[in-house]
Amino acid sequence: MTISLPTTFAPETDQSDPIAAELWAAVDPDFLALLGWEPQIRLLYFPHDHLYLGVKACIVPGCYRASTYACGLCSGCRSRWKRQWQDLSPGEFAVSPAAQAGRYLGIEHCVITDCPRPWKGARVRLCAAHHYQRTITLKLPMEEFLLHPDVRALESYGLCQIAACVRQRPGKTSPYCEAHKARLRHLRRRVRDLDEDHWRRTETPIDEANEVNLRGLPDRVVAEVLYGLQERIRDCVRTPYYKLRPFCDLLRRRQVSTVEELELTEHSSGMHRQLRDAFVRYANRRSLSPETERHKDLWDLQAFGHTKWLRFTGITQSWLRQAAKMWAWDDLPRRRGDNVGDTVQSRLNSLDKLSESLRRQRQDHGAHPAALTRGDIVAFGNRLAFLEQRGDITLRSRHDHCMYLRQVLIRMRAMGLTRPGQPLHGLPDDFAMGLEDVPALPDDDEAGHDLPPEVMEVLCAHLPQLEQEHGRESRIIVELLIDTGRRPVEICKLPWDCLQRDGDGKPVLAYDNYKSHRYGRRLPIPEATAGLVTEQQERVRARYPDTPLHRLKLLPTTYRCVDGTRSISPTWVSGKHRIWVDSLPDIHVVAKVAVEGQLVAKMLPFDKTKIFPYAYRHTYAQRHADAGVPVDVLQQLMDHEQLVTTQQYYRVGEERRREAVERVTQMQFDRHGNRVWRQVKALLDTEHLRRAVGEVAVPYGVCSEPSNVAANGQDCPVRFRCVGCAHFRTDVSYLPDLEIYLGDLLRNRERLLATVDADEWAKAEALPSDEEIRRVRRLIRRVKNSVDELTDEERAEIDHAIALVRRARNSVVHLGLPRIRQPLPDIRPNRTA
Repeated sequence: MTISLPTTFAPETDQSDPIAAELWAAVDPDFLALLGWEPQIRLLYFPHDHLYLGVKACIVPGCYRASTYACGLCSGCRSRWKRQWQDLSPGEFAVSPAAQAGRYLGIEHCVITDCPRPWKGARVRLCAAHHYQRTITLKLPMEEFLLHPDVRALESYGLCQIAACVRQRPGKTSPYCEAHKARLRHLRRRVRDLDEDHWRRTETPIDEANEVNLRGLPDRVVAEVLYGLQERIRDCVRTPYYKLRPFCDLLRRRQVSTVEELELTEHSSGMHRQLRDAFVRYANRRSLSPETERHKDLWDLQAFGHTKWLRFTGITQSWLRQAAKMWAWDDLPRRRGDNVGDTVQSRLNSLDKLSESLRRQRQDHGAHPAALTRGDIVAFGNRLAFLEQRGDITLRSRHDHCMYLRQVLIRMRAMGLTRPGQPLHGLPDDFAMGLEDVPALPDDDEAGHDLPPEVMEVLCAHLPQLEQEHGRESRIIVELLIDTGRRPVEICKLPWDCLQRDGDGKPVLAYDNYKSHRYGRRLPIPEATAGLVTEQQERVRARYPDTPLHRLKLLPTTYRCVDGTRSISPTWVSGKHRIWVDSLPDIHVVAKVAVEGQLVAKMLPFDKTKIFPYAYRHTYAQRHADAGVPVDVLQQLMDHEQLVTTQQYYRVGEERRREAVERVTQMQFDRHGNRVWRQVKALLDTEHLRRAVGEVAVPYGVCSEPSNVAANGQDCPVRFRCVGCAHFRTDVSYLPDLEIYLGDLLRNRERLLATVDADEWAKAEALPSDEEIRRVRRLIRRVKNSVDELTDEERAEIDHAIALVRRARNSVVHLGLPRIRQPLPDIRPNRTA
């Protein structure tokens, strides 16, 4: 609709408001041009084809309204179609004469050139005065009337006096347009003492499709809305006109001077609350800086390069709150990753608990730091124990609160906050949390972190169910987690071009380690996994053909994103995964239970709460450790900076270790291949102590020779001729190593015998002796014969025990010792590449 404004109209601006001026300066002129913004008119026109603003147009040609229905018709055309023309498809109805005859064209100006008055209707197309002139005065057909010399443009009666309205008045008898004149009539029937001036300022305009009216709003509110809308688009948040328009009408009705003044109740629209909070947040961030934020009790972490907020309101003592702010100010620059806000807030929560303890248990409520004593730390520990016993917190929370408080207090003292003039000045040295004050947690067994093979087999068998219930992407995500062992956030944020090839043409997954801020990491993957990635790439590219590849995500979200540039969240993955796991039938695994004083193997249900996306990372590590992958190689696969971190992913619990040692050492052999039999209890105690202090790993077994043990295996008196030493002992778990050793001896002998350019004494010295080869062969034969004598059930138990013992053996790096890698267990035997 063409709008003509009188030259005397002045936009509502307040040049004295510096915040409004700053916001106006931050609005991109190209963004204003996109919306067709004109300062005097103050209307926003949302393009139909915009990713985040547009709504598709009605498929009826010439109908200017937008469509929010799947049929493609606007609300008016859809109503006519459903009322009379449902025998036609929406597309057939759109091109029918009935659709053309009934389409709404809105209110336009009179068709007489330069006449600003509104027409009486789409059929008449003339203003009231020209219609009277044509039908009463001249009595001419429309074609002749338009060419008549007495027909000329008339002066405007002015705009409707409603502050937000842009329609022309049809005559001089009423200050309003026809629509608002009708509204006023109906309103006066219901309200006797109507404040017409207030009604003029607050009444909503006449809705037009794809249009948002900002007239009647203060200049600062307009600036906040425009800037907030611009930032929402930059954040890939969809905001169509039908969501923004009611919010702007509410701002006008409330007559607020800023968006922040808008008060909402619990019954208010969720979209109103979302837009209010977003516009206020964006406006406040224009003046955001770390220096101004650090003095507040609620920090917006955007000022520090992170997300979320930090709350200090739970700390009531002024000295402790000030120290907490100084600690957070010092701690934030060293934090990395996506969860910095939650990590720092968890430390502040421990100070909240300390503040509450001081407030409840001291007469001065903890207002004076110099008056605190060791007893206040004890009282804090006792209060946490009470809260745990009452069920308010868990043992884990109690442990974390104590540990975090200890860390924060130590850091505060290191920062010098106890010096004169600092908030902790006078704080006694005994007001400190020691390690002995931190409650111990139960021993953490590996069960519940890595998933047993039986569980993995069931999960993989039900992957089609996951795909059917939650979509193909959900299944691909879980398969990538299983196959790669990456963290959920690393899989969720994979770029579209994450699949690469190395120099040999083997597939490599390129990902970013967000937790440690190490980017561009590369992980070798099998071809089957590469096939999943390729399939997802093709699907995403077909869905978003116009988005540049470098901006596409491999797993894009459909929430608040229409161009594939935002990835799904780990929270979404966890939610879908939990629904799927809970829907599965009970999963049973073998477990040892005590029956009449004896441990008996039984099939028991597996706790499904232990099946979560991060558990696949532990399972990945355990699977490779069981296959004999050296821990230093596994460290690189897991992308850990420290070896001890990798070892925590596949520990063998002490109970299972001792049980495995019991089984394996029952098949122990000396250097002659003779079976060593001992009482089980003595054997367990001896083996446990030797593994701790009394033995050292040597090739193909263990050595108990004192001098060699003291030298950590580097001072063998017989130069590592273990099979000829009385201190050497091996067991069935070393059988693969013995076979490799025998192969090495035979190959070395043949190589030396074929050597012609060496002295005889050198060859004789280096040549493996026939006796050593015979001893090794005999040892291997004795071990194999002993295994063959076992029943199938006993052999299965021995194989399981061997896997546990070898896993524990691989938890340290053995330099220079031979290894044999066992194959990875196939948890999906029916899967094809």
